[in-house]
Amino acid sequence: MNDSATSRSVDPSAAATPAASARDDVVMLTKARLSGLVVMTTLAGYWLGVERGGLSDGWRLVHTVFGTALCAFGSAVFNQLIEIEHDARMARTAGRPLPGRRIPAAAAFLLGLVLSGWGVVHLVAKVNVEAAALAAATLVTYLFIYTPLKQRSSTNTLVGAVSGALPPVIGWAAAAGPDPAAVAFRWQWLLRSEAWWLFALLFFWQLPHFLAINWMYRDEYRRAGFVMWSNDDDSGALTSALALGFTVALLPIALWPVVSGFAVWPVGAGLVLLTGWLLRLAWVFRRDRARPSARRLFFATLAYLPLALILVLAGSRPV
Repeated sequence: MNDSATSRSVDPSAAATPAASARDDVVMLTKARLSGLVVMTTLAGYWLGVERGGLSDGWRLVHTVFGTALCAFGSAVFNQLIEIEHDARMARTAGRPLPGRRIPAAAAFLLGLVLSGWGVVHLVAKVNVEAAALAAATLVTYLFIYTPLKQRSSTNTLVGAVSGALPPVIGWAAAAGPDPAAVAFRWQWLLRSEAWWLFALLFFWQLPHFLAINWMYRDEYRRAGFVMWSNDDDSGALTSALALGFTVALLPIALWPVVSGFAVWPVGAGLVLLTGWLLRLAWVFRRDRARPSARRLFFATLAYLPLALILVLAGSRPV
């Protein structure tokens, strides 16, 4: 090896930097950290399904998580493709790889297509058609209804909550296992009370969570062209009232597992106490409408969901 070649290789950290940067960009493009929430709720739905009469199979659980994660990654890529111009106007999203021109849009499109398509096909082949259909419905709702609606109507938050509430139901559907006869779509499993509870919990939990975010960053959402409830609500009157109302809706959901008979009574007591804590923070935000109050509510919602799921899974009644 000659001296010139040696001199070009003396700094290994410099050579590693582009690779690390590319890895970070892929993580950001696929929203890998946020997709972890999708995986967590899918796991919870699968576990509850097994406890309530589903079929326990370690490999099917792995395939469920893998396929759902691929769909989550793909939807994140397509969402950012659709919103490149809008993300470029927001300080908290301008550094993403697409508005930053670090990843070509064509490459991102191909990546999103491969991830989403692979995820749905994998669920069909390795899990069951019910889980795959729900994953496809999540993609359609998120990309073709919620994402365009963000630029037109503040009701986009409700539609987004629908797509966000489906992952635990995907896990629940996966727990049913494959249908050897493959005669028809098994609606009866999806219409059970447990599946509806999973959906309702995620749906109403998301609303105070996102309302707190929207109000804290309302100036950026306005600048980006997104239509949110908080856009013209500088006083916080509307946003805090909605956050409080949707948090109140979590109280009957807290009692649902006990009333429906799929969890023991201490679970209901624990969920009511947990929801009461969240409700108190929502009331504080309603009363003073200050950014710190919204921030505390936001972080409380991050703790609320895993704690609520853990309570129900720990106290569920096996069939």
